[in-house]
Amino acid sequence: MITTEFLSQLDRFNLVIKKRVTSSYTGSRRSVIHGRGITIKDHRIYSTGDDFRSIDWRIFARTDDLYIRRYEEDKSLTTHIIVDHSASMNFGKGITKFDYASMLGVGMAYLTMKENEKFQFSTFSEELETFKSKRGMGHLAEMVEHLNNIKLIGFSKFKDAMIKYKKMIGSRALVVIISDFLFSIDEIEQGLFMLGDHDMKIIQVLDPVERELLFSGDFRLKDSETKNILRTYINPRLRIGYKQRLEGHISKIAKLCDELGVDFHIITTDKPIFDTFYDILK
Repeated sequence: MITTEFLSQLDRFNLVIKKRVTSSYTGSRRSVIHGRGITIKDHRIYSTGDDFRSIDWRIFARTDDLYIRRYEEDKSLTTHIIVDHSASMNFGKGITKFDYASMLGVGMAYLTMKENEKFQFSTFSEELETFKSKRGMGHLAEMVEHLNNIKLIGFSKFKDAMIKYKKMIGSRALVVIISDFLFSIDEIEQGLFMLGDHDMKIIQVLDPVERELLFSGDFRLKDSETKNILRTYINPRLRIGYKQRLEGHISKIAKLCDELGVDFHIITTDKPIFDTFYDILK
């Protein structure tokens, strides 16, 4: 649930971020959201510590020399925020994954709005729901109302949603996708490839219970999306196997994002929300 108190905290947070960005980039107008630029400005020789994702491999293929691309930001960019509202996002005690994802999405939209830029928000589960890109507080209020009232149902058809989104996104943009990404790596890969022409931030939100599985004993586990029930005994051996499988899945997502030049973040809902914003906006 997005509250007025959270929106007030966002306003105070925005002032802190603006001061940090202004002190870091004096003399030029920079977007707190966009971070890495969009348009290639020029190249320079690679130096130790530079981001490997900025290397221009086409130049390397021709010359055997490493050059990195330098970017120039386009201030007319629209920020697209896509939030998963499938049934699995309803997991969590106190604050659900969807609550946390919604706050992240609204925060991204708010910071974009404060730059007087357009943002577009969408939600997906078995279907994709989209809203027109706009500026202003009225559009943010529409987003908050939608997120506060949407039902968390069904399972994620990520690839299908991204295929539809690709057809409507238009010019090059920044796309922020927030989900638990607890579906197959093939589905994730195919979905991300659909939006490969755009800058992307991928934010995986998990509950700490999912990440650590700090339970033991007999349990009846219900799949929130398929409704299937599994009775199992959680012991140290099962916990180790579960964590290896989950961490393996997360590592595959991180590797895929690195290959595609996508900014990837893995977050658990016990992390203070504004600490997460700081990490995402670095």
